[in-house]
Amino acid sequence: MSELSRDPIAPGGWLGLLGGGQLGRMFCHAAQSLGYKVAVLDPAADGPAAMVADRHIHAAYDDAAGLAALAELCPAVTTEFENVPADSLRLLSARCRVSPAADAVAIVQDRIAEKTFIAAQGIAVAPHVAVRAESDLRDAPDALFPGILKVARLGYDGKGQARVKTRDEALAAFADFQGVPCVLEALLPLDYEISVVLARGFDGNDVAYPVSRNVHRDGILAVSTVVGDTDPSPHREAATQAARAIARGLGYHGVLCVEFFVLQDGRLLANEIAPRPHNSGHYSIDACVTSQFEQQARVMACLPLGSTRVVAPSVMLNILGDIWFPGNAGTAREPDWAAALAASGSAKLHLYGKREARHGRKMGHVTIVGQTLEQARADAARVAAALGVPVP
Repeated sequence: MSELSRDPIAPGGWLGLLGGGQLGRMFCHAAQSLGYKVAVLDPAADGPAAMVADRHIHAAYDDAAGLAALAELCPAVTTEFENVPADSLRLLSARCRVSPAADAVAIVQDRIAEKTFIAAQGIAVAPHVAVRAESDLRDAPDALFPGILKVARLGYDGKGQARVKTRDEALAAFADFQGVPCVLEALLPLDYEISVVLARGFDGNDVAYPVSRNVHRDGILAVSTVVGDTDPSPHREAATQAARAIARGLGYHGVLCVEFFVLQDGRLLANEIAPRPHNSGHYSIDACVTSQFEQQARVMACLPLGSTRVVAPSVMLNILGDIWFPGNAGTAREPDWAAALAASGSAKLHLYGKREARHGRKMGHVTIVGQTLEQARADAARVAAALGVPVP
């Protein structure tokens, strides 16, 4: 089937997924609610998505036999994380509809290519330089210090990053990263961070979700706050249009997220692209007419995209494995979920089915909706206190 085929897949058919994490689990739930069966290819034996999928193909992401089995069963395949080999997507695209396409994912997998691409769309990014050798750091402009050195590939949730005050610190960090290609990015006076999630169909139509305002802790998303259509953010329209331009420029089909920095002087800079549903869009499950995961299934099946309208303001709290170890206890203890839900009747708990809690591991999230943003924030603070997470 051609990647650009627009033939709808009727409910009852199979949709395929590369990746078995929590994003895949939530995709399975959404696709199954539409009546589809889901096959997951994942090398892990007990991943969150494989637990709920209709079929688990237990194979590596580059396993030819596993990919062939997935393509034989599923007329459309997607991914749930960006580090699936682009060559696997190219192989699949010869036999089934693939979203997003390999070429789009390949750009996003490399920070150097990603920043070059974003800038080519006329969208501002932070001052930076590609680092492929020590000489690139020695020749880097003084204005890039202090900065952040980021590995170009396979970095996420703050991993593969080092804050560097001086050129010598950057050289040491580059050596610690074993000399793999990196990006050195200037450390800028950040005011806050926002993101835009959008879905784009094979027909070129797209729908964007409202801007989410995000707080990160130790490089991991901690809190997302969404107002909706009444959001007074001065960057709402500019960020949404930038995300749309990026999706068009990539020839993108599926769900993607673009994260932005808002600087203290008011400038808006694109930070990075996630070619998949995103943590900052989890609120859409409970606070929007159509969730980001349902949109992902609709794109794959060539169904009309759903409304992104926010039905209530919301606050999403990310749940990490740290709360299983209060006070850095050595033994894991189950959090008091009853207390958290008692703190707010509008709290919606989503746990990912992971068997072992670890520090920094994403275990679930809670979305708190309210008639007003103030109510959602107040309820979120009570839920956070009950769980022992930092109060938003």
